[in-house]
Amino acid sequence: MATIQLLIMGLGIQELLVILVIFIFLFGAKKIPELARGLGRGIREFKDASNEIKSEISKGMEEKNNTPSKS
Repeated sequence: MATIQLLIMGLGIQELLVILVIFIFLFGAKKIPELARGLGRGIREFKDASNEIKSEISKGMEEKNNTPSKS
């Protein structure tokens, strides 16, 4: 059976397990949920800001299209 390759930078299961063990060793099992919550909040804030910027751009484009030209 061929080794399973993941799409994440070509890492296999063994490499990911080693990374996970090192991560748990460095941060501890109690600290990981706090880090994950913080990461989730950061991603959510980034998405909200991104959506706000997109809506501002679309509003600007609509206003530009709705203004009469000075010809």
